[in-house]
Amino acid sequence: MPLVSSNMQMSEVVEAHTSLIPVLNRLGIRLGLGDRTVADICTEHQLDTDFLLTVLNTFLNEEYFPERKLRTFHLSQIIDYLTKTNRYYERYQLPNIERHLRSFLSMSGGNPSLALIGRFFESFKETFLRRIGKDDGEWFPYCLELSRRLATNPDVDAEKGFSLPSPENAEDQIEALLADMKSIMIKHLSGEYNDNLCYAVIFAISSLEKDVKQHNRIRYRILLPMVAAMESLCRP
Repeated sequence: MPLVSSNMQMSEVVEAHTSLIPVLNRLGIRLGLGDRTVADICTEHQLDTDFLLTVLNTFLNEEYFPERKLRTFHLSQIIDYLTKTNRYYERYQLPNIERHLRSFLSMSGGNPSLALIGRFFESFKETFLRRIGKDDGEWFPYCLELSRRLATNPDVDAEKGFSLPSPENAEDQIEALLADMKSIMIKHLSGEYNDNLCYAVIFAISSLEKDVKQHNRIRYRILLPMVAAMESLCRP
């Protein structure tokens, strides 16, 4: 797949890849793009063009993941993007799944297999929101504070002991739960249910699953090593 470049018209990029709409929305870019280029849009929204292009191409291309390039950006840019992504999940994508799922359950009443899916989603939502809360309250503040302290005093002592699960050691829980929820619907639905609403739920889950997978590549393969490197610079 050809990479998005700064001189392309943003509207043409989005027309070809509508899955980018939520990525742009979380950065404050809305539709009504006109004939402006990617660079024009970035200037208008005061965004780093190189960073946006890297994010868009990472999202679109499974094989494209420029770790060296991403690590050249400031840690605060990475965390700002991950924070905005979490807000998008919290305010839009989770409620979207929930809205479709409630309609699906209400239109297919009396089906015991659907009750299981409803309970599974509630458990997943609680787990996901707990992770987002930990990001906001512990992980991201720790990263930013460590970066700030190193910038002002390279010999600072780091308060170590905070860690995230590494994908090399364990599969990401959120990705696994989304895959399980989709699998339950595809493999184990029974009885009467509304086909169109079923598809809407599966599509919403698949959309979030793809987004989380790309989000986690930046989360684990960029942010985590950056923070580990900063910690290694601190005095023991």
